[in-house]
Amino acid sequence: MKLKLQKVNFYKDGAFLSGDYLLNLDSVACSNSHSGGIVSNLNNCFIFPAFCDVHVHLREPGFSYKETIKTGTLAAARGGYSDVCSMPNLNPVPDSAENLKVQTDLIKSGAVINVHPYASITVEQKGEVLSDFEAMAKDCIAFSDDGRGVQSQELMRQAMLKAKKLGKIIVAHCEDNSLLQGGYIHDGEYAKLHGHKGICSESEWKPIERDLALAKETGCKYHVCHISCKESVELIRKAKADGVDVTCETAPHYLVMNDMMLKEDGRFKMNPPIRSEEDRLALIEGLKDGTIDMIATDHAPHSYEEKSKGLDKSLMGVVGLETAFSVLYTRLVKTNIITLERLVEVMAIAPRKRFNIEYREGDICVFDLNKNYVVNPDEFLSLGKATPFKNEKLFGVCKLTVANEKIVYTDSI
Repeated sequence: MKLKLQKVNFYKDGAFLSGDYLLNLDSVACSNSHSGGIVSNLNNCFIFPAFCDVHVHLREPGFSYKETIKTGTLAAARGGYSDVCSMPNLNPVPDSAENLKVQTDLIKSGAVINVHPYASITVEQKGEVLSDFEAMAKDCIAFSDDGRGVQSQELMRQAMLKAKKLGKIIVAHCEDNSLLQGGYIHDGEYAKLHGHKGICSESEWKPIERDLALAKETGCKYHVCHISCKESVELIRKAKADGVDVTCETAPHYLVMNDMMLKEDGRFKMNPPIRSEEDRLALIEGLKDGTIDMIATDHAPHSYEEKSKGLDKSLMGVVGLETAFSVLYTRLVKTNIITLERLVEVMAIAPRKRFNIEYREGDICVFDLNKNYVVNPDEFLSLGKATPFKNEKLFGVCKLTVANEKIVYTDSI
């Protein structure tokens, strides 16, 4: 099947070209769609390489009431993604070949896009004994204990040495448990004004500082999850200048929100927390100068009950796959903070390059950048509905996503 899309803007080799775009499809996954309707609706749209998110929580196996591989990947497809990397805080934890296979079998049967699973750094993510790296290396994208920081310096050193030997990346959730002191939002102005317990920035940047020294010592490829504060940006900037093989990600909410935008609602609670305006501006600078390599959503769905207990009692985590591009396009590109080309780089190109995820020619997403919508979580394909962007007007609507020569999402359905 061939679709000739006319009067479109398509991304190629780091720039946008205008004209006709010929899309070859061997099969069509969305049986309700028809080529005539798709073509007629895509004039003047933008065609991007399909996005790649290296940090999502699909919740299966173990927590399918929060999300399933099918619903999570449908949400990703709607957001323009053809590839996601699934985090290991599951049941069973993928800490052995046997446990990892439970997840990969579910991926094969339920995913509508490509899912690349992480294996855990430690057994049951308890931070006590290393997982079976050798047995899982060929079937996992990298090793991470996301959701928990590895507290032991020596254990992290051993993990890095194993990962180095196997040619894999250590992907770190950096959090020093000894500094948390019961906090659940940023230890900043909003917490002081409203009597909340705060999480200090040091609980994030101190483990990063430790791990950067270990990465330099071991030569391991090291990636830092969801950085949120100015100290983290500066540490990683200096480490890169010093030749450390480090990359990092941040998430949309850290780039466009500060802690004074919080509300007394669980949909504003995530880990790490949304921090100060000074931190947000430092993240922007890091994104602009290349210190921050990519943007990941940290899509972390929970049930309504788990997210309806306010800032204090709700579980950590918000969803983001279906809104990430439009949030960033509206808040950062339309306001001339970054270019559209840079946004495509950090959402589609850099993640694949770092994690060695193949880009298949023809894996694309198509967005109408002139069309806007109001975020309504009730319409999400994800089972998770908790988003800090509820009721916000955003520009950029996904019209079509293609993965593996199949249409995995079209807004005509």
